[in-house]
Amino acid sequence: MKTYYRALTIAGSDSGGGAGIQADLKTFSALGVFGMSAITALTAQNTHSVTGIFPVPPAFIGEQIDAVMADIGTNAVKIGMLHSPEVIELVAQKLKQWQCPNVVLDPVMISKSGDKLLQDDAVAALTKHLLPLATVITPNLPEASVLLGRTIDTPDKMEEAAVALAGLGAANVLVKGGHLASGPGIDLLYEAASGQTTRYTADRVDTKNSHGTGCTLSSAIAAGLARGLDLKAAVSQAKTYITEALKAGADIKTGSGHGPVHHFHALWKKELFIST
Repeated sequence: MKTYYRALTIAGSDSGGGAGIQADLKTFSALGVFGMSAITALTAQNTHSVTGIFPVPPAFIGEQIDAVMADIGTNAVKIGMLHSPEVIELVAQKLKQWQCPNVVLDPVMISKSGDKLLQDDAVAALTKHLLPLATVITPNLPEASVLLGRTIDTPDKMEEAAVALAGLGAANVLVKGGHLASGPGIDLLYEAASGQTTRYTADRVDTKNSHGTGCTLSSAIAAGLARGLDLKAAVSQAKTYITEALKAGADIKTGSGHGPVHHFHALWKKELFIST
């Protein structure tokens, strides 16, 4: 009897379909992994803004995780939007209870439209309870800046930030450089055990359709880990996947703001699109 490679996403729902749980499940499917979910919050959002957030009670988040883990299990966990200290502590407890492997923590704090998705008092809880449990954390520059309380805006500062975040308890840190002012896209992976740093570079893609980029990259890393890749290989695969998803989605109109990346760029045929 065969079984799927499996990945569980613990994150918020994006009603616009471009980020959060929806992006995670699309990414898992595109990369050959069976996706499951524990929804932490419902958001009302589109390509322009987040107009509302409806938090899911921590106890029910725990029930979702328990239901999945008691029956199906998982090969990896991706963690996204956790809006409060109570939710963060609950998720940390469940990761320990179920001895979840390959935990990818994407510290979602601000949406593409600039809306705050994490309560101020949750940052300390995230650092204390979840960083030490993560296989890898994947902050972008604004998120790394919040976690460390200083501005991270150059490649040199990215490397310093990765080492500092490892000092807070993270085993491995991928600092994403998409917010750098100029030059190629640089992501920097720091492995605390070896002290080794690996840079991943890619050409910048000229597109406003970048909604869900961070969610998608971290989910792609989780998918790679779920399938048995080592961390460097999983990050490399994920970088290639998100770059191609950005390129493929650049000329597709979805809404009138920041549209999504094309998660199924390797699977969909041109005749599946509507010409406008």
